[in-house]
Amino acid sequence: MFRPRRLLAAVAAVLALGTVAACGSSTPEQPTAPQGDERIVTHAKGQTKIVGNPQRVVVLDTGELDAVLALGIKPVGTVLPDANKTLQPYLAEKAGSIEIVGTIGSPNLEKIAALKPDLILSSKVRDDQNYDALSKIAPTVFAESVGKTWKQNFLLDAEALGKKAEAQQILDAYQQRAADIGKQAGDPAARKISMLRFIPGDIRLYGKGSFIGTILADAGFGRPDNQQTDQTFTKISREQISQADSDQLFYAAYGETAKQQLTDVVNSVQWTTLGVVNNGKAVEVHDDTWFLGLGPIAANLVLDDLQKAFPQQ
Repeated sequence: MFRPRRLLAAVAAVLALGTVAACGSSTPEQPTAPQGDERIVTHAKGQTKIVGNPQRVVVLDTGELDAVLALGIKPVGTVLPDANKTLQPYLAEKAGSIEIVGTIGSPNLEKIAALKPDLILSSKVRDDQNYDALSKIAPTVFAESVGKTWKQNFLLDAEALGKKAEAQQILDAYQQRAADIGKQAGDPAARKISMLRFIPGDIRLYGKGSFIGTILADAGFGRPDNQQTDQTFTKISREQISQADSDQLFYAAYGETAKQQLTDVVNSVQWTTLGVVNNGKAVEVHDDTWFLGLGPIAANLVLDDLQKAFPQQ
């Protein structure tokens, strides 16, 4: 359990070493005007002054980890998805040896302070309650939300890192590639793609207002009527699995418990009644990239899968 007195002691130790003073400041108040290689980054919790190019970065969500790795920076600390015991393989390979500082839902502030970071990246939706404590440890920049805002979040993270121009180039290349893969499918808008995800205790259909929803839209693919929502997802019961039917279905599971749920449904009679299953157009995909990635590396890996699923017409 997190103990406030121990956090204060850890933060005090960091301050005593002068690392926060050396790295800059991050407070809800208006920062002083930047000088030299300083810059002020405006974000969901206010403005943060950052000095130079941060090197000891701590990231508190999968999207931030994806983003900084895409920009060639290996963070010193990160968190695990709550349902996973390890980092997603595609990120672990690039991150190398990295300190785990809790989970997305429960970051360990003492471990974060001990790493003496010079920048902390997260979002208001994940860590709003921790912002004040985090900003006492190091300059802290928060996006507003996650998922469908992944591109804006990437640019914000890049601005904090002093790499915004590089990030824009990465996004421009992604956008062009997404459009090209859509054209490869012929008339992508005529192909209705359904997105199904198994979460411990839940079954979800993902709408336009999600990470995967933005990728499908960028490639020009159509979506079933029940997934045209700007919400991230809608919940369905196992008895409503027919609502996942479409021209093409991609499905995944988040965590081991959900994988068992997926197996139970896929082996059920209900599953065999779906037209998309009978047409051989139901494909299991990696949850790590299609739903959990939330950054440009994952987005391009999803494009890889879409390219394979829709060969050149």
